[in-house]
Amino acid sequence: MDLVARLAADPTRAALFFDVDGVLAPIVARPEDARVPEETRAELRRLDDRYALVACISGRGGDEARRIVGVPELIYVGNHGLELDARAVGWGRRLQDFLDDVDWPATENKGLTASLHYRGSEDEDAARAALREVTVRAERAGFVARFGRKVLEVLPPLDVHKGTAVRQLLAERDLSRALYAGDDTTDLDAFRALDGLDVSLRVAVTSEEGPAKLREAADLTVERPEELLAILRRL
Repeated sequence: MDLVARLAADPTRAALFFDVDGVLAPIVARPEDARVPEETRAELRRLDDRYALVACISGRGGDEARRIVGVPELIYVGNHGLELDARAVGWGRRLQDFLDDVDWPATENKGLTASLHYRGSEDEDAARAALREVTVRAERAGFVARFGRKVLEVLPPLDVHKGTAVRQLLAERDLSRALYAGDDTTDLDAFRALDGLDVSLRVAVTSEEGPAKLREAADLTVERPEELLAILRRL
């Protein structure tokens, strides 16, 4: 909490970064039903007035993240940071061709990346096993395939991630103080992007599904988005 106080002491020199699903918005059975609660939205609006930068760095598309959060004045970067890299556009066309040959009932095509969900499947272990075959096919097609919280993600093979997005946004605004809150493996890149800053605070929203490495790398852990809200109110 000392780091929270240090960030709050000089907000005009600090940035706040948030993943969306599982961090600002509670995890739900159907991804399309995710919403950030109104009380969290109110805090985000307040923080946007105080801090130099408040941004959402999401695995979803940026427009979809903006809809779920419901605070349009924030900065949104989707597709794990790929939306900031022009090289990803060509891979988006290749992704569509790949998905045309994938028969999976809960496929979320986000333009530059895709998420194949198995949360709520009748047999989640069998569903994950079936997705391993999709992983092999994706890698043969040149993509990166990785598992997250009840999801298989298919991405371009570019050295672009949430960490590169965080570093770019900080550099553009010449900021050296930041908080990042995340809940999954992809947020580890963003945690590392805070290395070397004058003040850095890594917040892990933990769960049984979440990676142990995220908890280990965090400065502060909470168990639910509701507990993160309590931290936001201190900023």
